[in-house]
Amino acid sequence: MRDYLREALISVIAGLGDVPGDLVIELETPTHREHGDLATNVALQLAKPLRKAPRQIASEIIDRLDLDPQRIASVEIAGPGFLNFRFADPWLHAQLAAILDEDVNFGRSSDHAGLRAIVEFVSANPTGPLTVGHGRNAVLGDTIANLLSWTGYEVEREYYFNDGGRQMRVLAQSVRARALSIVDTDRPVKDLKVGDEETVVVPEDFPEDGYLGDYITEIARDLVLQAPADTLSAAGDDLFQEFAQNRIFGEIYDTLSRISIDVTRLRRFNERSLYDDGRINDVIRRLREVGLAYDKDGAVWFKTTEFGKESDTVLVKSTGEPTYRLPDIAYHADKLDRGFDLVLDVFGADHIATYPDVISGLQALGYDTSGIDVVIYQFVTLVKNGAPVKMSTRKATYVTLDELIDEVGADVTRFFFLMRSPSTHLDFDLDLAKEAREKNPVFYLQYAHARICSIVRKAQEVGFSFHDEVDLSVLTHPAELALIKALLDFPDRVARAASAREPHRLINFLNDVATAFTSFYDSCRIIGEASNLASARMRLAGAARIVLRNGLGILGISAPSEM
Repeated sequence: MRDYLREALISVIAGLGDVPGDLVIELETPTHREHGDLATNVALQLAKPLRKAPRQIASEIIDRLDLDPQRIASVEIAGPGFLNFRFADPWLHAQLAAILDEDVNFGRSSDHAGLRAIVEFVSANPTGPLTVGHGRNAVLGDTIANLLSWTGYEVEREYYFNDGGRQMRVLAQSVRARALSIVDTDRPVKDLKVGDEETVVVPEDFPEDGYLGDYITEIARDLVLQAPADTLSAAGDDLFQEFAQNRIFGEIYDTLSRISIDVTRLRRFNERSLYDDGRINDVIRRLREVGLAYDKDGAVWFKTTEFGKESDTVLVKSTGEPTYRLPDIAYHADKLDRGFDLVLDVFGADHIATYPDVISGLQALGYDTSGIDVVIYQFVTLVKNGAPVKMSTRKATYVTLDELIDEVGADVTRFFFLMRSPSTHLDFDLDLAKEAREKNPVFYLQYAHARICSIVRKAQEVGFSFHDEVDLSVLTHPAELALIKALLDFPDRVARAASAREPHRLINFLNDVATAFTSFYDSCRIIGEASNLASARMRLAGAARIVLRNGLGILGISAPSEM
């Protein structure tokens, strides 16, 4: 409908006078549906160039518009000059039939057909279990990838990690120390300070900044069971790192699978490959060639002042260790070289100061960075009884994602990570999350879907069939028409959520659908009405079920048939 009205308006406006060539005609759903079904402020935009009052321009547009009465019932002028359009019932009934025909594909669009996107998310080094913070990253990235796919993109998902850095060396040393202390219980120990007051007893050769979680001891025990003691005593760090890395990656992927992330579609990219094939050195060489990299105080610097920054930025420390920016520049150059039209990263708030340097580095290397987008999400606080809490954990000093899933369930975990804008801090309310009633926002949507499934089952028990021809024109009750209109917004809401990279917008829409269905169900009986009306209402309930199911599917949340 938006395209139809936009074309009609363009054809009329062209004859009104000197209209700006860059005029954009927006058609929005009014906040209050009683004001109409679609509205545009185009008359207000034309007031200055045409030197006329907006309401006069709106009146002239209406006089010239030739709209199909089977699609548009009326056009009204509102306020200072808005044009409000109301849909015709025959068009609404035809669109309801289209929803039923499209079924599992309703909501999809070809807006970005032929374009390729890559979404990088999770990207946690395999040094330990995924935390709650990793969980928000993972769920956001996976859902945004789903949204992009629904708008036509060919989407690839990627997990970027580094198994060659200092973190992994410390992991290997931590596992080695624990394993050798299991083999030789008489090995010396020491007290290691943790935080301001607590100390723990560790093997004497345990690294000062080693990983203390019980999972390290578990990995060490399993390794001891598989390798002879003399082999472990003589082995270097590589053996311990490889065993721990494989074990931890397996657990990470198991955790991701628990929250409906298809790990078979999640490609891994190892940062170390950028060093092995020389791409890291190539970045430095190319930056030097264009005069944007130089040596100072034993370090390699990037002239970020050339890109508006107050000071230059270190790429390689005086110790020879690169900062995160250098491999990130090489990695993003690789993604652009692979031909992706959209390169999207999901980063925590601690990356907010680093990714602009990566963009600058790519521009310095001659890349077009217009296709790079970054979603910065804020961190998560677990809340109980209105106050921040730390759940008990046997893993370490953080809360694991698995523990949270065990506590509240996978659907709830995923929904709560998505229910707020990524740019806002998330208070994860454990009390609300554990509610098993409609007060819980995810259950509110799931109950709506399950209720429709129950209605369908009961209707089929008394002889209704979804295969019979039905006259949808009998749907004229305000609650029926309001529900149809709500359902028809689905493709546009999917597209907007994808464009904004904000899955919570889709949640807000599904809440509106559930509310509209409840109003319809309260006002319009199905079983007990005349056969033609009951059958039409059954189809409308079925269309609501389609939208709720498809929407929950995009969010990665189950749509149960009974609860």
